[in-house]
Amino acid sequence: MKFKTLLLFLILIFLFSPQILQACECADKMSDNFVDIQKVIPDVVMDIRYYSTHNFLGEKVDGYLAPKCILTKEAAQALAGVQKDLVPYSMTLKIYDCYRPQRAVSHFVRWAKEIENTKTMREFYPTIDKRNLFRDGYIDSKSGHSRGSTVDLTIVPLPAAAQAEYISGQKLSECYLPTEQRFGDNSIDMGTGFDCFHELSNTQNANIGRQQRINRLLLKSLMEKHGFKNYDKEWWHYTLKNEPYPDTYFDFVIE
Repeated sequence: MKFKTLLLFLILIFLFSPQILQACECADKMSDNFVDIQKVIPDVVMDIRYYSTHNFLGEKVDGYLAPKCILTKEAAQALAGVQKDLVPYSMTLKIYDCYRPQRAVSHFVRWAKEIENTKTMREFYPTIDKRNLFRDGYIDSKSGHSRGSTVDLTIVPLPAAAQAEYISGQKLSECYLPTEQRFGDNSIDMGTGFDCFHELSNTQNANIGRQQRINRLLLKSLMEKHGFKNYDKEWWHYTLKNEPYPDTYFDFVIE
């Protein structure tokens, strides 16, 4: 009996200690250590795809109430260093996604299980059976983006050309096609479009053109110089090596 009482006492201490409560609350609240990237890099180009319908789901994603890029201060400052290196050469960063709420990741998972919903297949996963998106690692129940120090991005030459406007329901083109045939993007040619679920998106894929390899290497070299590491299956995906929240997945909305 005494053992059971002691065990219950220890469980209550664990559940209601201030440290544990704080750790649980932080996942649903934006702490002071997060910042809007445009307050750190005012001239960065933005194309927040999950706030729009031009993404692999074909709809605005849960948790994106504003087209903002939110990052930890550490990641934002490191990214500012990359931008500082680019601007003298008449180039700028363009951001597709930054912090991603856990509820958005859950939205991805729900969509991936809707096997019959293939309205975006032609552009974003034209050669993949949707049933294999989990197996092939394109969709998961957790994302490094939710930890606040991961960013999806590319490079745009200056002055930046007008970004093509996506009209919901328009005819889609395969994301791996030559740049003049796929959806218009005002960035330098990286060989595929953003969020292209295709082997050509692998950062060091040898089947892309010479200039495309050079462009990817430029982005990779600059990001690594400032402390980021690349996810080798996606040329656009980088995470700060010394991220401040390596084990925390946040779920506050972007607004």
